[in-house]
This record gives sequence, C-alpha cells and structure tokens, in this order.
Amino acid sequence: MAFGITRDELRKWKASIDEGNIAFITHFWLDERFPNMNTVTKVGCHDLDQLAAWGAAYGLKKEWIHIRKDGYSHYDLLGDTQFQILQAEGKLYQLSQLTQIKSGSS
Repeated sequence: MAFGITRDELRKWKASIDEGNIAFITHFWLDERFPNMNTVTKVGCHDLDQLAAWGAAYGLKKEWIHIRKDGYSHYDLLGDTQFQILQAEGKLYQLSQLTQIKSGSS
C-alpha cells in the first residue's frame, strides 16, 4: 500500500517519464513481505534499455524492473540500496522529507 505523496507529485513523476527521463519518486509503503521497510523509491523510464543501463550502474538486474503496461515501468528501491542510490543521485531529500514527516519534525 502506497501513501505519503500527492497527486501532483505522482503527476510530475509520470510527466518526467513521458519526457524520456529517468524519474524518481519516494513514498511511504507497507508490504507484509518486507516488514522492516516503510518507504520505497520508484525509479522509472519509458525506455527499458535506458532504465536497465541506469540500473546496471548500481548493480541492479534488468529482471528486477517492474514492467507496467501503462508505460511506467520502474525499479523499486528499498533499504540500504534506496539510501545509497538516492544519495549518489543527489535525491536523498526525497527520503529525508518522509523521515521528517514520520518523526513529526519539519
């Protein structure tokens, strides 16, 4: 179950993908398969070869891409991998923002 993002943030993520970019969106997420995780970053791109090449640079396998018929295929980043990639990409603020919300500080 996903929550913690606005419709506008989701729209911007999709628009960035539609423009041919590799796009990032981080949100709260609960899944019983991953009981110690509470956030996920989706990294998407319309061009699956471009997305796979981007992922390979971080040790991600092409088979890990969540293929979507609607064109918003993406990697799901969790835990340490999520933190390390967001930091490397200069997008750690996406995760930090949720951490601040969770802790009640701003």
